[in-house]
Amino acid sequence: MCGIAGIYSHKSVAAELYDSIIHLQHRGQDAAGIMTYDDRMHKEKGMGLAKEVFNETNMELLTGNIGISHNRYPTHGGFSHGEVQPFWTSVPYGIALAHNGNLTNYQDLAEEITHKDSRYLNTNSDSEVLLHYFADLLHTNNPPEDSEEFFYLLCNAVTKIFKHVNGAYSVVSIVIGKGLVVFRDPQGIRPLVKGERSNGNGGKDYIFASENTMFYALGFEPKGTVLPGELIYVDEAGNVFNKRLVKKSFNPCIFEYVYFARPDATLNDVSVYRSRLRMGQNLAEAWKKKHPEKTPDIVIPAPSTANTAALSFAHELGVRYSEGLYKNTFIGRTFIMPGQAERKKSVKYKLVPQELEIRDKKVMIMDDSIVRGNTSREIVRMLKDFGAKEVYFSVACPPVKSPCFYGVDMPTKSELIAGNMNEVEIENYLEVDALLYQKINDLVEAVTRKGDHHIDTPCMACLDGNYVANDIDEAKISEMETMRVHDRNGG
Repeated sequence: MCGIAGIYSHKSVAAELYDSIIHLQHRGQDAAGIMTYDDRMHKEKGMGLAKEVFNETNMELLTGNIGISHNRYPTHGGFSHGEVQPFWTSVPYGIALAHNGNLTNYQDLAEEITHKDSRYLNTNSDSEVLLHYFADLLHTNNPPEDSEEFFYLLCNAVTKIFKHVNGAYSVVSIVIGKGLVVFRDPQGIRPLVKGERSNGNGGKDYIFASENTMFYALGFEPKGTVLPGELIYVDEAGNVFNKRLVKKSFNPCIFEYVYFARPDATLNDVSVYRSRLRMGQNLAEAWKKKHPEKTPDIVIPAPSTANTAALSFAHELGVRYSEGLYKNTFIGRTFIMPGQAERKKSVKYKLVPQELEIRDKKVMIMDDSIVRGNTSREIVRMLKDFGAKEVYFSVACPPVKSPCFYGVDMPTKSELIAGNMNEVEIENYLEVDALLYQKINDLVEAVTRKGDHHIDTPCMACLDGNYVANDIDEAKISEMETMRVHDRNGG
């Protein structure tokens, strides 16, 4: 999972691209990069948080009114500086690209690019493969002169990408002398939103990003979502060309609403905050039906993604909500830490129980999801160490049973607790007095209840094993899990 942004503006974009990835920092903490252009490309990228990569000196070098930025946590490729996006190539034009998602036919595309098209790949990143595939499709002996002709060339190129590139991909790209290019895979699996603002001279500036969390701060007005299968081109004069090239079933990732997106985001015209309130509401109704005899004294979220769902859960049960676990905000998200030992060690550093909220109480812990189960088990032990009378555990998401191959670095099936245990076994493993998972239908209802969203069916491959792009079989699962382990171990 990554965060991307692309901006066309009447003024220098570097500072606003930096602000954008600061607002998207929760989507990737391993690396950050910005690329802009005027008469040439300007890039700065590095390992770590955006505030660690950029400074006053290197920001001054990022000149130009068009640019893209990227936060990374890797789902494909290694962890080195060379894997940091955006990627760029000088032929043709000079093209840079940043990508959120995961290409499931990476190996086939990489072989085609290196052998047939004789392009050199410097990394194992699927984003670099996508860049070169895109660049090769734009290569022509008669480069188009005007924007309409270039848009026609873009339409042909991106249509071929939609036909031949499998998986999930939301893309922002800049082309020297041409402008900003944006497109989203035909099923819209990964999010991509858009915004506009007046430039004060009768024209408009444009922004495209993984979430709209930075729009207000930068003065942009939300303008909905980039449609699945849509191509948008903003030329250097600010003229906008767009076309939905392919129309398929709209299947945005449901885990964005459960965990990844910031609660103040609106994705696919659905409020993340409101969807999480509804998750808690639906789960509370299910709890009352399954355990009418078990009423907690207090509901505590596993901070902080579960806070919103826990708030409505407590309200529906008529019990007190409490932030009984203090979160050290200077520790990264344990879900995206690469090593199991590092993840386990970090839990006690990251979460500290508040004894007065816990001792001698029947405590309900609400979490957004259980992936491996180690963090959940440690939380339960903490609560018991601090004197909880009983510990219940409710989960806003159904059991995560399958790996995600569309841009979320969920582990291999062997590492997923629900991929190897049933709910009774998980309850025993966590050592809780009662465990309740959200039902899939209740989760879908929570996300799709409100909003003019046009979602057909959310992608829930990690929950139901249905890989919506129809590009995953047992052989592909084995190939991609092997690749994931290889990348993790520094391959």
